[in-house]
Amino acid sequence: MALYPDTDGGVMDGIETATDSLERHKHLREHPENRHARRMALLIGILAAALAICEMGEKSAQNDYISKQIAVNDTWSFYQAKAIKADIARSQAQLLKAFATQDNDPATARAAQAAEARADKEASDPQGREGKAQLRAQALRQTEARDHQLERYHLLEIVVGLLQIAIVLASVSVVTDVLTFGLASAALGSLSFLAGLVVMAFV
Repeated sequence: MALYPDTDGGVMDGIETATDSLERHKHLREHPENRHARRMALLIGILAAALAICEMGEKSAQNDYISKQIAVNDTWSFYQAKAIKADIARSQAQLLKAFATQDNDPATARAAQAAEARADKEASDPQGREGKAQLRAQALRQTEARDHQLERYHLLEIVVGLLQIAIVLASVSVVTDVLTFGLASAALGSLSFLAGLVVMAFV
């Protein structure tokens, strides 16, 4: 969520920025004939609502990214553990095979076969879906889903920034009484909010 420095050296988010802008225009009550200022105040309120919606989407995408990042880390850790187990079992099988060949011991040969079967299962387990191959495929899918959420978060971050700029333009329009700033604010805010809805619904 984008943050802005306040006059006290702290920070305030986009909603607080919009609220602050509205509070600075309390003189509208004393000057009801200023229609332009009243319209801009209404526009700021609408933009603040749009900003709140997009910031919720941004926060949701951020939380989804974090949870998916944790899942990716867990899966890759599990994969590494399986890889170590598979290597150990494979080494045991090779060693036991060498002993069985030298001693011609059936029990050692059976132990070698069991170790090799265990190594094969650690490497690939289609039924249990916990072999190295299955875990790697799962981790890659999770990584793709994580990256998708990160992309959504960045897009919504841009949308939130543009809505904040639109609020600033509306405030400038009130102060300068220049309609162009108000029109630019309305256009930028409308397009930004529409883009935010598209990102939240379809991306």
